[in-house]
Amino acid sequence: MALARGPPKRWSLKDTYGFIATFVEAQARMRTRTRTPAPAPARTRTYAHRATAERVTGPPFRDIQRQSRSLSTAPDADATQSPAEPQNVPPPSPSHSPRRGFHTYFVTHLPSSSLHPDSRMQTGPHHKLPRSAAAPHTAGSGTQPVSPPHLPPNRDLTVVRIPLRSAKHHFGAADSRGSRPYNEDTNQAGTIDIPAFARRAPISLVRSAMTKSGEGTPADSAFGDPQVFYFGVFDGHGGTQCSDFLRDELHGYIEEAAVEFELKSSLRALRRNRNPDSQSGGRPVQILSDAEAGGQKKLDSLDIKSSEQVAATAEIPEADTHGAIQEIEKSDAIAGDKPVPAKVSQSKALQLQRKLVKEYKTTIGGYFRRFHPPYFHLKQDPESAKPPVSIESVLMYAFLRADLDFVRSQAVKPDPDDPYVSDTALNRDEVLGSPHHPPPPSGHGVIGGPTRFKGGSTASVALISTPTPAPFWHPAATSTLLVAHVGDTRVLLCETTTGLARPLTSDHHPGSPAESHRLRRFTTSFVADSFGEERIQGLANSRAFGDMGSKRLGVSAEPELTRTELGPAQYSFLALMSDGVSGSLSDQEIVDVVKEAKTPEQGARDVVAYATEVSADGDNATCLVVRLGGWERRSEGGLGSLGTKEIRDYRRNEALDPRRGRR
Repeated sequence: MALARGPPKRWSLKDTYGFIATFVEAQARMRTRTRTPAPAPARTRTYAHRATAERVTGPPFRDIQRQSRSLSTAPDADATQSPAEPQNVPPPSPSHSPRRGFHTYFVTHLPSSSLHPDSRMQTGPHHKLPRSAAAPHTAGSGTQPVSPPHLPPNRDLTVVRIPLRSAKHHFGAADSRGSRPYNEDTNQAGTIDIPAFARRAPISLVRSAMTKSGEGTPADSAFGDPQVFYFGVFDGHGGTQCSDFLRDELHGYIEEAAVEFELKSSLRALRRNRNPDSQSGGRPVQILSDAEAGGQKKLDSLDIKSSEQVAATAEIPEADTHGAIQEIEKSDAIAGDKPVPAKVSQSKALQLQRKLVKEYKTTIGGYFRRFHPPYFHLKQDPESAKPPVSIESVLMYAFLRADLDFVRSQAVKPDPDDPYVSDTALNRDEVLGSPHHPPPPSGHGVIGGPTRFKGGSTASVALISTPTPAPFWHPAATSTLLVAHVGDTRVLLCETTTGLARPLTSDHHPGSPAESHRLRRFTTSFVADSFGEERIQGLANSRAFGDMGSKRLGVSAEPELTRTELGPAQYSFLALMSDGVSGSLSDQEIVDVVKEAKTPEQGARDVVAYATEVSADGDNATCLVVRLGGWERRSEGGLGSLGTKEIRDYRRNEALDPRRGRR
């Protein structure tokens, strides 16, 4: 006898929830029968996300959420060891633990309208009535409007991750090995996990920036502050081991130093009542047009200087009557702002500084026996106030710690050039004799290769911090730029109103007055090469990472630090480059080449291509270009990009001249 079949029942969303809840409950009962739960299990991972719970409501989904939470704290069924048995797992070391705070991308909030919709989804109204028959929903209709369950409650903002090297309209990087057999330059760009150090903005500006950001607003970091951006260029010499080490580890040393100093955010007073997991306390941030946010108003209010006002101050090379180019001597760095005291543990910072200086005295000696780094406060008068510690002190400590760790790790390795003394450490009576060293911040136990590396690297690092969620490239945003520089790499700013290059670094050469005064206390004289350039122990730079053979003479990694407050649209872009670019071109030529490019990425490629084309020695060339608030008016101030047009064409013609090598 056949059973009568009723009408087919449609599978609803509630049936799906019931099926999943039944399956999860059965799995939980099976785990409970086969195993005895641990007395105090450690919470691992939660599989039910908060965002999903907000989108889909109802009793069946709450049951699933409870079951998944119980599963997240229950031990794994596939484990062979009983949870009651002790596990001999050593706890991680609090110091030098691997950190994953640095990212090569930045997190931002974009308007949903800027994202491409899925072509498979239905667009328009969720009904088939004609538009004339459709009535808008009102609060008095009684029932709530029907919306698909896959749509979140708020479609104003979407959180996305954007790789910084893919954002060609905001950042560009290019390099070339020139005529060298390989490229020893490296570079790095991303967001670094340290507290904000920007100057605190007025409350009115903070509120307006949070509610009237004209474009995607970057999400907060782990500290509840706007993300801090990190850009660096490293020029190696003698090999790539040191420059690779700085590219991979220097940002980790900065993050570790901030933790050890217990550095606090400069914006903490403004954000103590704010939830760090949300952009504005759970409320959607209103996305307005650029004109409404004040960006276009800031650009229009700039006092653009004319070519006659700027021509007298522009530093442009010229060709003499014999056809030789009269190069312009590079200007020193502009005067930076004074350091701002930071909220740190004063006693711990003083202890760390004294310990590091003592390690330099006992392991290297020579110049470092009377070493007193800038921004370090080694002596404290009990009658005076506590010495201020700033973000500059943290960067100084990080640079010196990274240099000491690199040199120590190379000293214990065998010397490939002298195998008979490879078992003896360099200056074993007082220098670098420790058999064990802590690993770098990344957790890798080996620094460099299997043999001793005697080369080194220069470095220039730029950190940008903003006091508001508005990104630093927005025309109405203010930000703080902090540059740490060692060697002859170079960092330039392009001023929007005048179009002139503003250097933020000075070349650390033995012949410069400041470096000569610093080194002559320990070096009786400098040796000049065939071109008349002074050198110390054969090195053209008096400050560098590595170069272990010249450390005792004063070739240190003390960074030159420059703090600059960036006003709304005050500067057009930031450029970082190696000496393969700055050694062949003047500062004004570099910024003028970038002005003619449509994007920072194209600007970086054009600078490297031009420097490689006209270079006489064919050195490695690297250039990084970062967009700032005045990018849209970069070519309007002063002489624009035409000020150096004539000398650039002359250099290209000289490079193509077949008689160039005989001159």
